[in-house]
Amino acid sequence: MTEVFEAVDEHDHRLAADLTGPLADLNRAGLLTAGDARIARTLCLLGGESSADVELAVALLVRAARNGSVCVDLREVHDLLPDHPWPEARPWLEAVAASPLTGVAVRHDDGLLYLHRYWAEEGAVVTDLHERLARPQPVVDERRLGIALDRHFTAPYAEQRAAAEASARRWTSVITGGPGTGKTTTLARLLAVLADQSATPLRIALAAPTGKAAARMSQALADAVSKPTFPEVDRGAVAGLTASTLHRLLGFRPDNRTRFRHHRGNRLPYDVVVVDEASMVSLSMMARLVEAIRPEARLILLGDADQLASVEAGAVLHDVVAGFQGRAPSPVSRLEKSHRFGRQIGALAAAVRDGHADVAWSLLTAGDTDVELIDPSDTARVREVVMPSVVDLRDRALAGDPAPVVAALNAHRLLCAHRAGPFGVAAWNERIEQWLKAEIGTDWLPYRYPGQPLMQTSNDYGLKLWNGDSGVVLGGDERRALFDDGAEGRIVSLARLSEVEVAHALTVHRSQGSEFGQVPVILPESDSRLLSRQLLYTAVTRAVDRVHVVGTEESVKEAVRRQARRSSGLAGRLAAD
Repeated sequence: MTEVFEAVDEHDHRLAADLTGPLADLNRAGLLTAGDARIARTLCLLGGESSADVELAVALLVRAARNGSVCVDLREVHDLLPDHPWPEARPWLEAVAASPLTGVAVRHDDGLLYLHRYWAEEGAVVTDLHERLARPQPVVDERRLGIALDRHFTAPYAEQRAAAEASARRWTSVITGGPGTGKTTTLARLLAVLADQSATPLRIALAAPTGKAAARMSQALADAVSKPTFPEVDRGAVAGLTASTLHRLLGFRPDNRTRFRHHRGNRLPYDVVVVDEASMVSLSMMARLVEAIRPEARLILLGDADQLASVEAGAVLHDVVAGFQGRAPSPVSRLEKSHRFGRQIGALAAAVRDGHADVAWSLLTAGDTDVELIDPSDTARVREVVMPSVVDLRDRALAGDPAPVVAALNAHRLLCAHRAGPFGVAAWNERIEQWLKAEIGTDWLPYRYPGQPLMQTSNDYGLKLWNGDSGVVLGGDERRALFDDGAEGRIVSLARLSEVEVAHALTVHRSQGSEFGQVPVILPESDSRLLSRQLLYTAVTRAVDRVHVVGTEESVKEAVRRQARRSSGLAGRLAAD
């Protein structure tokens, strides 16, 4: 679906009354915002470019970046608004290529147009990954490798063994698969295998895009190492490892929000760098990461290539998997079999991922207890699903014992596609609080009340709270919140919190890197521009025990059919020799 907006009225901030020509037409049509047009006009003025066609191309580039794409193919823009009188592609491209902006603010590569920044970052990622694949790969002790793999992977885990063995032979490896396919277990055992190959202790760094994802990575790795089936002889090499955010790994600079202390001239001092939830990593962050890793250090990317991409520009994990598909040798290993959730949730996730709308609908309407469809008008049923967990979280927060509070915090979360509007997070947070007041017999709630779930919305280096960290307000007189740190939880004074928001409901994007026992998913109407296969798949796979999809047949099937696409040249450039 084309991402267009409908103006609320003539005073809508997305409209620009002073525009003329093609930019004005596309602004009124809802394709370009006032910001898209004005940035393009400013760039053209600064660059001495007077062509209306070039100005239009630049505006489309700005729009693309705003929507998560890193480039534009002028041969395909007619699909955005088929009835619009677009310039003819070839002379349009030639005009842009001849523009004084090209080579400075704009780049042209293999028929694709880029803003210079994204062209440079995409090229850097391609060059660095190709160089890592082209250099001689690590030398392994074949005998020790075989013994260590036998020790860690029994016959039922042949898929995970193959991924670990392939990764042990490469400087760069990508392990992709859906939730519960054993990515973290494979990682824990792979790290033990790599440590067994090394004559000296390995310096290992674990990282994830958000604090929540990093906390979950730390906990999941600790759980994997503590299992009785994990060989005792290898525990010391892996136990105690903790993950950080990518920002912390690369070294935050207070004077520059896009650059870090570690870069091509000051590489990271690690032998192995592992990044979990790599689908959430933007193109810009991946460029900064890959340049900071020493050529003789291993890079291991873990994630689900079918999930929603980063909120910023790029769909790097998806493009890396697609770009190396069929390549010999390929650094990508794919895990298929899920061990996390029940058969019905797994079947629903697979149907959504593969675009089988009728299969997904039949699973939702089959009456299985693990997968339930709820009519959007049946708010009574939604309340029945949501409120027991909300009340339980409040009761445990009042008691104050950290472990049960963290368990209750992760037992349930309602997910939405939107932040605003009747299907959005704000409306559902307000509705749940109204239900809570009715449950506990009061007509008001304080600004911060016991059992109120919170989410940190920015990195706070003083408090060591990171964007995506989740917590809950505790009871008692001390006004404290307990944040889930992947272990016993961390207590923070409410007076020190500023960048937090209520989190009875989350956007699906915000839920990435998390898992919850029970997940109700609020689908918007079928014409919502956010509705997509990746969104529904990501939401469904956050659930461990039960998922409830609140939506109509039209919205469910449209979500499964519609695949979110981001324009990028990364896959094609990686596939090229």
